[in-house]
Amino acid sequence: MANAFFSDLLATISERGRTLLRRGDSADTRRDADGLIDLCDALLSGRGEASGIAIAREVLDIYRELDAAGRRAFFDGLVRDFGPDRERLSKAIEKWRAAPSDEDASSLHFASEPRRQELIRRLNRAPGGTGDLVNMRADLLGMMNGHTELAALDRDVSHLLSSWFNRGFLVLRRIDWSTPANILEKIIRYEAVHEISDWDDLRRRIDPVDRRCYAFFHPAMVDEPLIFVEVALTETIPGAIAPLLAVDRQYLPIERARTAVFYSISNTQRGLGGISFGSFLIKQVVEELRRETPKLDTFVTLSPVPGFMPWLKQDKDLPLSDEDREVLKRLDDPKWFESPETTAQLRAVIEPLAAHYFLKARTPKGKLIDSVARFHLGNGARLERINWLGDLSPKGVRESAGVMVNYLYRLDDIEKNHEAYANDGEVVASSAVKKLLKGEGRRLLDMRLS
Repeated sequence: MANAFFSDLLATISERGRTLLRRGDSADTRRDADGLIDLCDALLSGRGEASGIAIAREVLDIYRELDAAGRRAFFDGLVRDFGPDRERLSKAIEKWRAAPSDEDASSLHFASEPRRQELIRRLNRAPGGTGDLVNMRADLLGMMNGHTELAALDRDVSHLLSSWFNRGFLVLRRIDWSTPANILEKIIRYEAVHEISDWDDLRRRIDPVDRRCYAFFHPAMVDEPLIFVEVALTETIPGAIAPLLAVDRQYLPIERARTAVFYSISNTQRGLGGISFGSFLIKQVVEELRRETPKLDTFVTLSPVPGFMPWLKQDKDLPLSDEDREVLKRLDDPKWFESPETTAQLRAVIEPLAAHYFLKARTPKGKLIDSVARFHLGNGARLERINWLGDLSPKGVRESAGVMVNYLYRLDDIEKNHEAYANDGEVVASSAVKKLLKGEGRRLLDMRLS
């Protein structure tokens, strides 16, 4: 109710400001990129609060009307015309060089701030401004590929969004069947790992006694989940997703649950890309689950491997025999997993390759190839198990040859694992995964893998 009251108050202030503007010359603002730039100049000119909020709302409304070319022209204008005040910055630099002091350092800091940062702050005051700015950054990210001239603008926007969306502002809420329908509809729409087919499918994931769903929300976007996680409570660590999502599965009595399985984590706002709150989500959900169900002692993911098949197809330097390469060609058959003989032959080749993919393979910049692996290992998890035929959905077969993995969150080891990965790039893995890399217990892969 407090959020609703505050939003209504801002809307009233904004509308009164619009009334004032209609009496002046702002009503004739050109509704194109050039007119929008002029309106941004007006917003920074220091008018009163009501008119400022109204101008901010007008800027965001006109921006939404622009086509892709108009939005690009607007972004170019922000880069070109809303950087630092060069004269003020030069004077601050000269003063600092002449007699450095803490006060001069502070002056230099503020003088170097681009004007567009203050512009973004003022746009954020408009009713609904925070959500509009998140959507605006999503547009910006979509235009940045190969266009380095927009990078400075993105740094400014992401810098402010990182402050506004820090953990202190986020609210964790459980999603269940009593959650408002408009939010449940967004859970269906935003699910990015395992598609939710309909409302019945959603209910099977959030309503049973052995299922949970949690999401982070922001006070300025109360009906928009920013990131959410789906959890299955099980007796043991699962190796496949189908039994967890089965329509006719038997529900587990809560007193028998010992394991919490994070089987789907979905970021919902592209405009918040690079602003990570996934690690906070997992840690807080773990605490919620431990309070609710003290007998839970294992916290683990059942995760996809979205980069594995592209890596298999593009990496020509894998030290495989001609026979192994012939076996891998069987993946071209979309029904390869229906043949027991084919699956056995592929398993002997793919499992050691999967271990190599996680433990040895890197991008040209030295990073792990798989984005999901970077997320969980960076958050302090351990690569616990590689699961053959873990996901035989069309998406799972296409992206990962059916492979899934378990990342184990052992609370006493999270910080240590995080430091090992962050400082040394070390992937903390179980002995079972390391044995796969060496080929123990199955046909040896070329020793160059290890």
